[in-house]
Amino acid sequence: MHAYRSHTCAELNKDNVGDAVRLSGWVHRVRDHGGLLFIDLRDHYGITQVLCDPDSPVFKDVEKLRSEWCIRIDGTVKARDIALVNPKIPTGEIEVFIRDLEVLGASEELPLMVFGDQEYPEETRLKYRYLDLRREKLQNNMKLRSDVVASMRKRMWANDFREFQTPIITASSPEGARDFLVPSRLHPGRFYALPQAPQQFKQLIMVSGYDKYFQIAPCFRDEDPRADRSPTDFYQLDLEMSFVEQQDIFDTIQPVLAGVFEEFGGGRKVDQTWEQISYRDSALWYGSDKPDLRNPIKMQIVSDHFLGSGFAIFAKLLEQDGTEIRAIPAPTGGSRKFCDRMNAFAQKEGLPGMGYIFWRDQGEGMEAAGPVAKNIGPERTEAIRKQLGLGVGDAAFFLGGKPKAFETVAGRARIAIGDELGLTDKDRFAFAWIVDFPIYEKDEATGKIDFEHNPFSMPQGGMDALQGDPLKVLGYQYDLACNGYELLSGAIRNHSPEIMFKAFEIAGYGKEEVEKRFGGMVNAFQYGAPPHGGCAAGIDRIVMLLADEANIREVIMFPMNQRAEDLMMDAPSEPMNEQLRELSLRVILPD
Repeated sequence: MHAYRSHTCAELNKDNVGDAVRLSGWVHRVRDHGGLLFIDLRDHYGITQVLCDPDSPVFKDVEKLRSEWCIRIDGTVKARDIALVNPKIPTGEIEVFIRDLEVLGASEELPLMVFGDQEYPEETRLKYRYLDLRREKLQNNMKLRSDVVASMRKRMWANDFREFQTPIITASSPEGARDFLVPSRLHPGRFYALPQAPQQFKQLIMVSGYDKYFQIAPCFRDEDPRADRSPTDFYQLDLEMSFVEQQDIFDTIQPVLAGVFEEFGGGRKVDQTWEQISYRDSALWYGSDKPDLRNPIKMQIVSDHFLGSGFAIFAKLLEQDGTEIRAIPAPTGGSRKFCDRMNAFAQKEGLPGMGYIFWRDQGEGMEAAGPVAKNIGPERTEAIRKQLGLGVGDAAFFLGGKPKAFETVAGRARIAIGDELGLTDKDRFAFAWIVDFPIYEKDEATGKIDFEHNPFSMPQGGMDALQGDPLKVLGYQYDLACNGYELLSGAIRNHSPEIMFKAFEIAGYGKEEVEKRFGGMVNAFQYGAPPHGGCAAGIDRIVMLLADEANIREVIMFPMNQRAEDLMMDAPSEPMNEQLRELSLRVILPD
């Protein structure tokens, strides 16, 4: 017999009754039923109930066992009484009577329990992550993650893609986040960077004549942590294709991701039609460039109804340039109590409140109520109702100002209204392509033009588009949103050196600086670069959605905490003086 096991803890069933078996695993739970000891023995595959009574030669040793001791047992498989069968587990029809025991690894007193669903502080869970990972939910999440990655690989290979690995140590480049810098020992005073993405290398692979590339790529960004983002490193399904247009990318990646969500979504509906929404419309309708389309509410501009109206706050606001009023329809939200709750929500978001109208049936027809209705009069109120397509029992909320100042709050209010009113279909994955991103943005304080999004995107209209107002230039850039999260970002690349130099010049980067920062890619583009494009889908975030988790750390094996610290391995750590001398570095701490 094998030194540790003849079966896993998920394999035995009633066909094995009478067999002599050997199992190894962890003591999940111990139950003492008046001298009869029951142990749930757990390994990676499942749980088997093993038992021992005073007739067993190792009864006294079994009495000493505690939770999470790692043990090996030899025993005989027995059938459970019908009344004691546990249909929830594959081994629920049998149990194993212990005849021999070996303790493979005893455990100290546990800082957190593996059995049960008790919640522990995140700091405790991350410090003792190896114990946390033994818990059933985490085991399932990590298996799901592995299966999702395997499925992605299989689907990409089936589409004639090949996987190539790109460098981990490379040069710094402006990808929109901070680099992790790596000092060079051989070149004192100079630094490598960990790649924020394989962006330049995958484009160079296309220049090298490889038509389809993909990679399960590690990426490194020194970012502020959020619930849906790792502060240090993450993995993405990275792909690039030659001789393609934007729609070709969509047609390639959609069946891959839809297939993954269908395979691992637990029966939840997966939208088959993925709408294409412009960045501008997404901000207007949803207050976000990653809209949750499970919520049917669409915001609208209603400025005309408030121009010169008796609602002085909005009327005066509209006298300023660049301002507008937007309405958030709230079907079935037509009660003062609900409107008051949403006003309280707005105040928590830092606003004085939201204007509102709600429509009710007073027995003699429909009546509009609320402070806005009283101040703008029945004609304007009725025009708003008709524009929004609302009726009795419905409401509308209003926000105003310069769109960039209130869009985000309006988007959160839309989500809150949809959730409160039960309008959001939680049993669904709803996808949308966000397209037509502006390439440039203007700093309101300095007036400087800089890249708003990926600097490597091809401008729509090519060189001609760069001759006019840069703030009107759109790129062949796209994101994929799902249930309020950005899952994917990509673009058709700017493969023309002349157009690239001009695009960077507008953002204040001279030709010499571009050649210095992106010399490898710019040089390569002078030797017959093909039109190409691609995208990258965030694996951590995809698994987070499939696992129905709200925090990305629940689907990462060894995540950092909110302060980008690894409490288990004590990182980041202070370097030794010898290491600093080797690297010609000196640490100067901030005051």
